[in-house]
Amino acid sequence: MAHIDDVAAIAAVRHARKPVVTASTDSVDFLQPVFEGDTICLEAFVTWTHNTSMEVFVKATTENLLTGERKVCTTAFLSMVAVDEKNEPSPVPGVYPESDEEKWLHENAQKRHEHRKNRRKESKELAEKFGTSLPWKRDC
Repeated sequence: MAHIDDVAAIAAVRHARKPVVTASTDSVDFLQPVFEGDTICLEAFVTWTHNTSMEVFVKATTENLLTGERKVCTTAFLSMVAVDEKNEPSPVPGVYPESDEEKWLHENAQKRHEHRKNRRKESKELAEKFGTSLPWKRDC
């Protein structure tokens, strides 16, 4: 999963031409098994932007080197934020999709953005509920 974050960051930096931080790993779906001896190729691109943030799609393809059979084994969406020299969020350019795949992901990005906003709100509420107490020091 670290490789997924790495290629997402590379795609985001290339797009923004600025340093980025990972805001969230929105989804990682393991679709096919990867067997010993298979290779994996990761591809990432920015699908959508919003002010300072970027949605990045990552696709992992596995290949059986003996048969040449290739399959998409993993897909992921990550949110990256461009930052300036003070590590403050910094504006990013828009996305202009070209391929059919890019266009389809771009057209559906607003829905994923709303889902992320709702999930982030729920995560903040959950964090507030549980606080920072040490679990091994709680009264049972």
